[in-house]
Amino acid sequence: MANSILTVFVKEALERGQARSAIRVALLDAGWRAAEVDESLSAFAETVFPVAVPRPQSYLSAREAFFYLLFFIVLGVVAYNLGSLLFALIDTAVPDKIDRASGIWGGPDMQIRSAIAGLIVGTPIFFWLARILLKARRHNPALQRSRIRKWLIYVSLVIAGMILVADAISVVYNFLSGELTLRFTLKALVVAAISGAIFGYFISHAERDEANGI
Repeated sequence: MANSILTVFVKEALERGQARSAIRVALLDAGWRAAEVDESLSAFAETVFPVAVPRPQSYLSAREAFFYLLFFIVLGVVAYNLGSLLFALIDTAVPDKIDRASGIWGGPDMQIRSAIAGLIVGTPIFFWLARILLKARRHNPALQRSRIRKWLIYVSLVIAGMILVADAISVVYNFLSGELTLRFTLKALVVAAISGAIFGYFISHAERDEANGI
């Protein structure tokens, strides 16, 4: 965020008709860092108007941060439990003799119940939060510039991208090792589908924000 004293100075200088290049040189000579100067100058639009015209700025609201953090946490819970449920169904449909012999406590039945419980609780909360955030952005388009929203979108992209890459590496490794079983392939497809859906959804939002200059 630009220094408030510097921003006020730039605003007054622009309103007195000083050129941006002259303002920048004067501030650099005074000891301000180039990044600070450029950030303060970029806060005002390059338009011909009697007073300096501010550009829309990103902001951080505690309320929005709460809702967005909760939204992304619940998204992780839903994605995890969906994957767990599909994994358990795959284990049931394509049994493995080694797993059956090891006698793992609980087995797929317990995993299915746990995953369904997570989905029953998490899914309605996820859609409720999504509805609240969408409705808020429609009523106030400025919410698109929420800093926490942008950060969480890109964090989600990084996590989903890493999972996709790890999943692809795992598939190639097992293929080269001659251990690419049907059950493993189905589970890899589940991971790719869930991570890919999340990645595709958020990359479209990120590209839309960039196109709109947000």
